[in-house]
Amino acid sequence: MHNTPERRRLLVVTESLGYGGTQSHLLAVLPRIAESGWQVSVFCVTERGERAPNLERAGVRVLAPPKLASRQQRRLLFPVHAGIVVAQLYALARRWRPHIAHFFLPGPYILGTPAAMAARVPIKIMSRRSLADYQRNWPGAKRLESRLHAKMAAITGNCRAIIGELIEEGVPESKLRLIYNGIDPSDFKPGRAEARAALGLDANALIGVMVASLIPYKGHRDLIEATAMAAPQLPASWQILCAGGGNLESELTALAAAKGLAANIRFLGQRADVGRLLAAADFSVLPPRENEGFSNAILESMRASLPMIVTDVGGNAEAVIDGETGFVVPSAAPKALSSAIVRIAQDSGLRGRLGDAGRERVMAAFTLDNCVAEYRSLYDELVSRSTRRAFTREPTLSDD
Repeated sequence: MHNTPERRRLLVVTESLGYGGTQSHLLAVLPRIAESGWQVSVFCVTERGERAPNLERAGVRVLAPPKLASRQQRRLLFPVHAGIVVAQLYALARRWRPHIAHFFLPGPYILGTPAAMAARVPIKIMSRRSLADYQRNWPGAKRLESRLHAKMAAITGNCRAIIGELIEEGVPESKLRLIYNGIDPSDFKPGRAEARAALGLDANALIGVMVASLIPYKGHRDLIEATAMAAPQLPASWQILCAGGGNLESELTALAAAKGLAANIRFLGQRADVGRLLAAADFSVLPPRENEGFSNAILESMRASLPMIVTDVGGNAEAVIDGETGFVVPSAAPKALSSAIVRIAQDSGLRGRLGDAGRERVMAAFTLDNCVAEYRSLYDELVSRSTRRAFTREPTLSDD
């Protein structure tokens, strides 16, 4: 009898599988990796997250340490929780013996790498998904990450801006790989009239949309300032729908009301029907001040044929071509953002041309197929090169 070839094993270490750019990316990519023949498991260092069952239905196992009930508990018990994370991840890696451990986001990278090293995982990869502005708030993070970089077989970034930062941190170019986000161009999109009716929107109103967590750097305050300036030049009936969860909602709602925009800027919270919001909209905006990597929200808006207004932060200008698929304006510049909104609002023909060009750009450059192919190529290349460890015993993911 011939032995059945052993399937390669990929262990992804991330924060959680809730809502957010990295989570959406993994939810799209990992089932495709599993379909290609890899065994895939995800270890979440904070909690499983609401969308973990989506991955499990696709044949990807999701594991996590016990969930701490509150943010305060997580702060107070962080050393204990971190110890549990490292111990459980080490035990998992020793038991299952993955060929590759792939770390997404800074916390999982810092906690997960020592566990993977101790368990002798032969290939380790880190993916940075945002600019390194976060390091300012983490004392010692830059120095620690720089040391961990040397332990990686490869480091990926999802835009050139991130790759440039990693080079500045001393990562050899030979170790770096640019892998853009990708989305499925065939995802269902409801019709405009149907979407507006479902959302209770005026069929003829000018509707903008912003899909982003309500956190300071995403630029919601700048959007409110910009639309307050633009309001006299906008149609009488206009709204911007803001989808995303976060702890700034009450503050932002109060700011919009103070500017006289309570009826115009609506904060909808976390939404599972973003596709409907995009279908109902005339344009999309994402004005972060810092930290942005390469946004799935931009690609999803372009797929929906929406012209984009973005700030020149991270990979935004790599996705949006200024004047061709939307407008790229300076960050932290509400006046420039306001001018772009007015241009988009006053010219329906321009909106159509920019939106059509944006959809064509997504189809040509940023499909999920392209993204998955890049990951598979990287994984296969690294495994083929690796001679550090033989894989002879069939591992187990059981809890025994």
